[in-house]
This record gives sequence, C-alpha cells and structure tokens, in this order.
Amino acid sequence: MNPTRRRRLLWVLGLVAAAGAATALVATALQRNIAYLYTPSEVLRGEAGGHARFRLGGMVAAGSFQRTTGSLDASFRVTDGDAQVPVKYTGILPDLFREKQAVVATGRMQGDTFVAEEILAKHDESYMPKEVADKMGQAHKKHDVAAPGGAEAAR
Repeated sequence: MNPTRRRRLLWVLGLVAAAGAATALVATALQRNIAYLYTPSEVLRGEAGGHARFRLGGMVAAGSFQRTTGSLDASFRVTDGDAQVPVKYTGILPDLFREKQAVVATGRMQGDTFVAEEILAKHDESYMPKEVADKMGQAHKKHDVAAPGGAEAAR
C-alpha cells in the first residue's frame, strides 16, 4: 500500500472512530436524562426500577395533602384508581396544585416513598398530559367508571 492510500485509510478510520465515540456519548447522555412516566400501580409492581429517575403520573388523592408548618416540605399521595404512592416534595408547588387534580412528579423512589424533584399540575380545565390521560383512561375502563369529561377524555 502506498503512503497516500495509507494516510487516507488512517483518516477514514479516525473519522469513523470519532463518530462512534460521539454517538456513544450522546446516547449515554440521553439515556441518563430520560424520565419515563409510570402510574402508581406500575411503580408498585416494580416496573419503574428501584433507583432510576422517572415521572409519576396520576391524581392527587383526596385528603392526602399535608404541608409542614413554616417550611416548604409537602407530602401527598398520587393515585391511579388502583394504587396509591406517597410523595414527598420540598419546594414551591404550582399554583393550580390541589387534591383531585392531575399531577406529574419527577423524581426517584426512596423505600416506599417517591421523592419528587419537580411537580407539574394541570394548567386549565381541559389539559392533562397525553401519557397521563391515556393511563387514566385505561384505569377508568378497567374499573368500569365514567371518565371525567365523557368518553372522549378516556381516550
């Protein structure tokens, strides 16, 4: 092999190796930042993984909200109609956060409690994250309960 071909081959191999390394780094970074959405039933079945960061979606259970006086510590339960998961959060809750409303919390499980890093609440009468709406619709069908807003909301 002459020196020119050898130099070109080394350049091509170097570019392929650099592209592979860049792809591996991007894939690793994306995988660390992905947060899948799970319902309380799925979390209690162990589908969310023990230490992984994920989103917990459902409704804030009635009568479950408690706030420690003089602090930003809050606790409540998220339910999907089948199961409930206790949630702890330290921080300012969204203005529209309340019981019997849809919520999506991002965080990790610590023992039997979900420790949230971020809380999102629905922002108007008709909004619910698509993933939460789909999973809540499945829960309504499973329990043969009419979905709020009619049949269209259960889809």
